[in-house]
Amino acid sequence: MQVSKLLAGLFACAVSFGAYAQQPIVIKFSHVVAADTPKGKAAEMFAKKAGELTKGKVKVEVYANSTLYKDKEEMEALQLGAVQMLAPSLAKFGPLGVKEFEVFDLPYIFDNYDDLHKVTNGPVGKKLLSKLEPKGISGLAFWDNGFKSFSANTPIRTPDDLRGKKLRIQSSKVLEEEVRALKALPQVMAFSEVYQALQTGVVDGTENPISNLYTQKMHEVQKHLTLTEHGYLGYAVIVNKKFWDGLPADVRGQLEKAMEESTRYANQIAKVENDGALDMVKKSGKTEVHVPTTQERAAFKKVLVPVHKKMESRIGKETIDAVYKATGFDPAKL
Repeated sequence: MQVSKLLAGLFACAVSFGAYAQQPIVIKFSHVVAADTPKGKAAEMFAKKAGELTKGKVKVEVYANSTLYKDKEEMEALQLGAVQMLAPSLAKFGPLGVKEFEVFDLPYIFDNYDDLHKVTNGPVGKKLLSKLEPKGISGLAFWDNGFKSFSANTPIRTPDDLRGKKLRIQSSKVLEEEVRALKALPQVMAFSEVYQALQTGVVDGTENPISNLYTQKMHEVQKHLTLTEHGYLGYAVIVNKKFWDGLPADVRGQLEKAMEESTRYANQIAKVENDGALDMVKKSGKTEVHVPTTQERAAFKKVLVPVHKKMESRIGKETIDAVYKATGFDPAKL
């Protein structure tokens, strides 16, 4: 009798352990933009690919639109292990202490996506991601959003048109310097608060890729948009290092493959999404869109590119020069 009870108990434990062992590994993936933006769609693609390639061993739960954490909270949540994965904008890493990432914030350092990808897909990008490890973070990939343009409730034709305007920016010393170079007033604010701030006049304007401007309905409260494309907004997909290193090697390999496929998808759709959003902004009739002439773009460059030199002591001349070398950019030729 005692033997049969013991065997029954062992069998129950085995069943219980088996059920537990089959529970999927959950990855909470938090981000602050809408689900229908390039980042939002890429996050969903990663969740889909991760499930497929691990055959259900991993379940990625995506939380969009700051539903879990806002801009200022998410990095700490990752480091504490409250979430496992984020895709913060590259401006977020300066405040974390990895100031080299602020090279991406420098105005007009990339002229186009080809130049950009020479950096993000090359040795410079890989070296930058490795600098996150001492912070307990593993960097997996760079995802594009797009190139930022200025919006306001008054026309923007020259840098002087932004003089005195309160412009919302992300928390970044480089972006603060950029706005000051325009003689405007930088206003650091969480992304989720920008629409209301524009609507109520707390800020006068902002800089955004068009997909963010459109999906957050900022075009409804901004009468003018000028396609300056002066700065790049992208993301680094990051994970809690302890969690990532603790995954079984085969699962981690499958997730790396899922990330590679998702990154290709993210970067393919970024430009398409921004072009589509621009069409929708134009069709709305709420915002007048201006394409700068060659001379107007040159005027913005003349005012903004000197920010590179001013930020050398913060970002590191070595990092800036490495980007120049990768892209062929020469500020002396402006």
